[in-house]
Amino acid sequence: MGLITGLLTLPVAPVRGVVWVAEKLHDAAERELHDPRVLRAQLAVLNQELEAGDITIEEFEREEERLLDRLHAVRAVRVPSDRR
Repeated sequence: MGLITGLLTLPVAPVRGVVWVAEKLHDAAERELHDPRVLRAQLAVLNQELEAGDITIEEFEREEERLLDRLHAVRAVRVPSDRR
């Protein structure tokens, strides 16, 4: 980036910084959302909550189904559909 370009784009530098931070947060959230280890840990916490009586069986089953669906979706994306 040249000196003139740098000076002309200086007023939008804070916006670029905010966009960069937002992109990094989005990337981290996507990784966590689709990380099988995180999903398995959430399932373990869910089981602990059920055993402790913090949630009902209905709440457990609803949340377990949601987490398992996400886990299966992640595995389906990672496994190549065309095995030769």
